[in-house]
Amino acid sequence: MNTNEQCSCVKGTASVPQEELIDIIVKSVHAVLQSEPHRESSNRESSQQSFRIPLGISNRHIHLTSKTFHQLFGDKAEFESMRPLYQPGEFASIHTLTIVGPKLRSIPGVRILGPLRNYDQVEVSLTDAIFLGIDPPVTNSGNLKEAAPLTLVGPNGSVYLEKCAIVANRHLHMTTADAARLGVKEGDYCMVRIGGEKPTVFENVLIRTNDNWKIQIHLDTDDANAANVRVETFVEFLGRSGNRI
Repeated sequence: MNTNEQCSCVKGTASVPQEELIDIIVKSVHAVLQSEPHRESSNRESSQQSFRIPLGISNRHIHLTSKTFHQLFGDKAEFESMRPLYQPGEFASIHTLTIVGPKLRSIPGVRILGPLRNYDQVEVSLTDAIFLGIDPPVTNSGNLKEAAPLTLVGPNGSVYLEKCAIVANRHLHMTTADAARLGVKEGDYCMVRIGGEKPTVFENVLIRTNDNWKIQIHLDTDDANAANVRVETFVEFLGRSGNRI
């Protein structure tokens, strides 16, 4: 407070008894202090919610090891890219397979994504799983302890995989800088909201961090259909939820 402000206060309150004036000042200071945490919280929430997070819809797809790929396509086959995906270094290959469940129900044309990995994994939706007659766990990519069995059929033969099929957790890719801005860490869960005709809040969205990634949330086709996602969509970040993995 400068000298002019001090003089103005004294002139404006000269006729107010000293005890009453002290009470007014104390209440004013208390009101200001009370508003500061709210202002900081509002600014933080505004910063989080203004963070535009693009939505990517994951259709059923396959990840393979080099060994399994060559069993299905031949020893001399080369793993070829068709088009790049949103995340740097990842791509949809030209190769597709037919996946077959234990009841001999099959889904043809399931695309293999690259690059090749050190495990075989088939990611399906719950709708796919019901059709195939399997009961895969909802889990994180790479966690195949309770995965369901499928047979993969390619141009050079077939491979039965006892543990390969999962329904992938909803997950949110981001850099560590993005995570710091949103107040989350690798392994946290968060909530997001999709607007539109069927606005939907999704919980238990896993936070995944890698400084080579671009921020994007991945939902499977069942979740996307539940929110009636039909065009390019951005989600609203609502904060953390649940427990860390």
